[in-house]
Amino acid sequence: MGKTKHTIKRGMVRLLGNERYQAVTIPMFAILLSLLAGAVIILFQGKNPLIAYQNLLQGSGLLPKASYAGYKNILTDFTSFMNAWTPMLFASLSVAVALRAGLFNIGVSGQMLTAGFIATLTIGYSSLSAPLAKPLVLVAGIFIGALVGGLIGWLKYQFNINEVVSSIMINYIAQYVISFFINTYYVNPVSRQSNAVSKEARLSMMDTLVGNLKMDIPLCILLAIITAFLVKFLLDRTAFGYELKCVGTSRNAARYAGINVGRNIILSMLFSGALAGLAGVTYYLGYFGSIQPKVLPSTGFDAIAVSLLANSNPIGIIFSSFLITVISKGSTYMNSASGLESEIASVITGVILLFAACGAFIQYKVKSFQDELAEEERNLAEKNQNPTERGNG
Repeated sequence: MGKTKHTIKRGMVRLLGNERYQAVTIPMFAILLSLLAGAVIILFQGKNPLIAYQNLLQGSGLLPKASYAGYKNILTDFTSFMNAWTPMLFASLSVAVALRAGLFNIGVSGQMLTAGFIATLTIGYSSLSAPLAKPLVLVAGIFIGALVGGLIGWLKYQFNINEVVSSIMINYIAQYVISFFINTYYVNPVSRQSNAVSKEARLSMMDTLVGNLKMDIPLCILLAIITAFLVKFLLDRTAFGYELKCVGTSRNAARYAGINVGRNIILSMLFSGALAGLAGVTYYLGYFGSIQPKVLPSTGFDAIAVSLLANSNPIGIIFSSFLITVISKGSTYMNSASGLESEIASVITGVILLFAACGAFIQYKVKSFQDELAEEERNLAEKNQNPTERGNG
């Protein structure tokens, strides 16, 4: 038993002990643990986990399906996947920016909904041409999202209201107020959702004929990836990013160093809200073309798992958001192909969040294993040296 424990410790140190790569290896380890836990859950459902995970990849256009409907193939599945990935990437960056300043923006869903609704009313239902409408949708998303996020930051700074509490309350306010207006003035009697936005204002080209295929082409996926690199540069290479990091690490120390803590709290939430607004318009005026009343987008909550999994690194978020979107997007096909409930995908995402939140603990345990192994080696070296010393004596 002791030998097995020693082997496990040595294996953990060998895999995860290099501090230079822990930002990558520990999240990868968390993902592996999550997939193993998901496999156990799937086994309890009487299904094959390997087939279920294969279905997730097939539903996201990363593996071919056995058959396709007319005008569809693996490429159309993948473009549809990218359509869903775009708002997830923006939303995850929103969470990461707030976390850098030590704030937990759990109100991304409410900011997405508010920005999507206002942009729908002002531009989505207008008669503007596409070259004018599409950029204005993005501008509206940034502006409205920043206003809502900035309000949360101002409440934190001015009245010391915890951002988690205020953002949750704003989520509820947005959810029910917007639902009232949709059901009263803008509801579609057939779909029971808001009326669809105009084709000119939509940020995705739906059912676009390319050859003999009908594709859903996202127009903002490249913008989302470029934004991730810009956020990385802003947080790591500018004075603003340095101040946010100082505020997030220790507000008292930042204040002592002459940094305006209140201003940075508000600015971080303005920035976070603007990114959430972009997620909202690419979700409601891109991936979907309408708004479902009384429902907050799950993307805003899944984005928390994505950001934590990537340790709030904007480049890491590109990959972690890709993974979480594969799980959520592929769940529908998994349900039809394997007979597993699509909620299993949400369970797997929740398990990933749980293990990702344990990243600091995993790092601590690996460090303790390193210390224990080093102590054992010192003791062994002393034990081997003592007989020689006694022989010389």
